[in-house]
Amino acid sequence: MSNEGDISLWKKIVRALQGEDRAEQAAMRESLEEVIEDSERQSPALSDAERVMLSNLLKFGELKLKDVMVPRAAIIAVDETVPMNELVQLFREAQHSRLPLYRETLDDPTGLVHVKDVLALLQDAPGGGYRLPAVPIVGLRRPILFVPPSMRATDLLLKMQTSHTHLALVIDEYGGTDGLVSIEDIIEEIVGDIADEHDDEPIALKQDGDSYVADARLELEDFAEQTGLALAPPAELEEIDTLGGLVVTHLGRVPQRGEIVEGPAGFSFEVLEADPRRVRRLRIRPPRADVIT
Repeated sequence: MSNEGDISLWKKIVRALQGEDRAEQAAMRESLEEVIEDSERQSPALSDAERVMLSNLLKFGELKLKDVMVPRAAIIAVDETVPMNELVQLFREAQHSRLPLYRETLDDPTGLVHVKDVLALLQDAPGGGYRLPAVPIVGLRRPILFVPPSMRATDLLLKMQTSHTHLALVIDEYGGTDGLVSIEDIIEEIVGDIADEHDDEPIALKQDGDSYVADARLELEDFAEQTGLALAPPAELEEIDTLGGLVVTHLGRVPQRGEIVEGPAGFSFEVLEADPRRVRRLRIRPPRADVIT
């Protein structure tokens, strides 16, 4: 497609997202997919990845923080009275760059601590190497944002950009901590999962004895094509695209690592890797009649 055609498409998209009236915005968002489809019929301009991102963007304006937050039970935080060596160990285990700080309980948060502030304290040790001084970690405290679960994700993203604070605690109406949202959580709602240098390259699908090990993002159609196994009747899968989506939909929630889910058609799904927002890796065991030989 020519540059002129690209500009025309993007002008339509911008107009669809710029309505000032809430009802107008909703109507415009509903028509955005038609705008994209019309443009594609005239002259294909968007890749599959771009279409997915635009579809996510279409839904993004209505997302509330309660839809994207890490739930309270999965928050990794640190008491501001712990010694420095325990803080370092927690950073190592969590593999996060920022951790919330609290006083006695998570319902009394006081800020956050950034790993680069810890690294800045490193001192040369006698005989070589480095050591950390035994200073109170409360001295490393930075401000953290406090936001309600009803706040729109778009509003928090703007607030994070203007305040240069990339972590927020979601506080319920009684003042208790309800969840946690990072800037990465918000951006992933548009661009999809963001892998970093700590993430291992996933194996899309591998036969392992009488079961299959699969990336939870594997499309159901691809699984069926590669294994010859139908996970459920087609009518039950109309609104589901991936293995992870099938498990979450069937269970009604995101399962925890190690959990075994008895799925449709006699299939069993063992959750090998998961985080509070999504399933990442699964072991799929077919019904006994379909055991791999």
